[in-house]
Amino acid sequence: MSRVCAVTGRRTRIGHQVKRRGLAKKDGGVGRRVTGRSKRTFKPNIQPVRILTPEGAVVTLKLSTKVIKRGVITLKQGDRVVSYPLVKAVRGRNRAFTKAQKQNG
Repeated sequence: MSRVCAVTGRRTRIGHQVKRRGLAKKDGGVGRRVTGRSKRTFKPNIQPVRILTPEGAVVTLKLSTKVIKRGVITLKQGDRVVSYPLVKAVRGRNRAFTKAQKQNG
């Protein structure tokens, strides 16, 4: 499965790990020199989250922690953009609680 956020589209990015030697000029040296660059990957913190939608359905989405902290999900549904608060679905056999959440929500 891919490591991509369903809301923001954050995914694994590629960059470099830069090795340097020397002393910085501000510390009295002649400057830092780059001695090597090796490829590395920057991986976003993606978590699978079970969400209760406004229609009452439970959907599992892969979300970045930035979206989870924000607490609002903005998704494309057909030709329109829908935004609703992030409500985590209850796990297990607690269906009475889920029904009560649907009725109150």
